[in-house]
Amino acid sequence: MRSSFFNNLDDQTPGHFALQNPRMLRVHLNGDVIARQGAMVAFQGQMDFEFQGSGGVGKFLKKLATGEGAPLMRATGQGLLFLAHNAEELHLFYLENESLTVNGANLLAYDSHLQADIRRVQGAGMMAGGLFNTTLTGTGWVALHVHGTPVMLDAGRAPTFADAQSAVAWSTTLQTGINRTIKAAAFIGRGSGEAVQLSFQGQGFVLVQASEGPTVPVHSH
Repeated sequence: MRSSFFNNLDDQTPGHFALQNPRMLRVHLNGDVIARQGAMVAFQGQMDFEFQGSGGVGKFLKKLATGEGAPLMRATGQGLLFLAHNAEELHLFYLENESLTVNGANLLAYDSHLQADIRRVQGAGMMAGGLFNTTLTGTGWVALHVHGTPVMLDAGRAPTFADAQSAVAWSTTLQTGINRTIKAAAFIGRGSGEAVQLSFQGQGFVLVQASEGPTVPVHSH
């Protein structure tokens, strides 16, 4: 796997995904690519955009039942495609016949030939709210948008824990579970608000964004 986090993006890496700047992705499109709906901010050339289904009835039902991920579109054509999402920071990964687990809400774009599937987070049963994430498999590019500057944690150095909304992506080689830190004070309204976290063990990484995601501003009618 290649990424700027690993300092191994070089001239040998196919270059049709590139950062125009830290908050905008440039895709040299010659065919098609899957992207978050509404992420297109500009393009040069000839392109068409259409709703991207889940890829069969089974995957559609999974998406419907789990609520995992944002709506996607397929961009087809030739030229330069520019993508962004709320001016959030963007980060690229290049998979080399391998898999990456991603919070679907953080997916900006990926190569259309990658296999995408929605899977339950291992160890996170229904008592944990039934946590689901998207797994991408194959060889190709993945672009993620994150809220704030993220940190890359090496789970092999120590047991690692992250808020479920803050964990953006992680190695599929990691064992995941739920860590509960509920104390008696929580039952009388004096808890920390951080009672449950995702746990990660094994050799691999966890990418964690700098918040639990954008907040919805309070409004009145």
